[in-house]
Amino acid sequence: MKIGPYQLNSQVMLAPMAGITDQPFRQLCCQLGAGLAVSEMMSSNPKVWNTDKSKQRMVHSKEAGIRSVQIAGSCPEEMAFAAKVNAQSGAQIIDINMGCPAKKVNKKLAGSALLKEPAQVEAIVKSVVQAVDIPVTLKIRTGWCENSRNGIEIAKIAQDNGIASLAVHGRTRNDFYKGHAEYDTIKAIKQAVSIPVVANGDITTVEKAEQVLNHTQADAIMIGRGAQGRPWFFREINHFLATGNKLKTPSLDEVRAILLAHVNELHQFYGDFKGVRFARKHVSWYIQTLSALNEGFSESFTEDQGKVFRAKFNGLETESEQLDALNLFLDSFTGL
Repeated sequence: MKIGPYQLNSQVMLAPMAGITDQPFRQLCCQLGAGLAVSEMMSSNPKVWNTDKSKQRMVHSKEAGIRSVQIAGSCPEEMAFAAKVNAQSGAQIIDINMGCPAKKVNKKLAGSALLKEPAQVEAIVKSVVQAVDIPVTLKIRTGWCENSRNGIEIAKIAQDNGIASLAVHGRTRNDFYKGHAEYDTIKAIKQAVSIPVVANGDITTVEKAEQVLNHTQADAIMIGRGAQGRPWFFREINHFLATGNKLKTPSLDEVRAILLAHVNELHQFYGDFKGVRFARKHVSWYIQTLSALNEGFSESFTEDQGKVFRAKFNGLETESEQLDALNLFLDSFTGL
């Protein structure tokens, strides 16, 4: 799949997730097989750009791979300006967020709330595309609610106004993340437009990845929650799609190396105080993954032990305490 001039080396992407797909996690997922990793959502409002969080999200030039930066907002002029600033800061692709279901975003007529306003969608897309000379992509949901699935209409607006590719989460805004994603609407969107379409939602196994690609005929798939605590999921999907065979479960030694390196990167990126806090949620997901891979490790490992460790880990306040605790915990298992 290509986005503008950029050839992706995999048809499996990392979805943008606020507070999760920061630079350390994006880099890790790309190293482990993601063809593209889209950044966390960044507000188009310049008044909030002076916060530490926004400043960290606006550093793109040091990243390896294709740099895709997601922006969110409701004002075409602000969105265009945000696109220009991020392009100047090293972004190679600008992604527009029209899929976020969060109330604090929607009440400002941003994110998926824009799906109720096709004219505003067109104004924003047109403004952003005209503002930069790099590809612009769009992420949407199937519609605002079950009775207003207008994904095809929005997709045609996107195509007619220069969007380079379209990612579709198979839920409406009112679904939030409840129930199950549906893929018939994504299939219909793919049939209605000629630009690349990316299918997103509930892809948590290699078999599901293949099924979604086959059913929707999408050009690529996008993984969100399925990659939390499991960044190697991308290479597993790539291998399965290429060979029809499953990769062997990663060894405990490899999981340890990935986990410890990730925690180190979080501390280096955020500093001690924030690094400790961001590490907590990622480590929690890794431990849950280890629980699911129980058959590969010590028979004594149980989900309850994982819960006990996570509670203890969440009380630690320094990088050294976190790393020591992780090493002691992982030492209690037998590698594959």
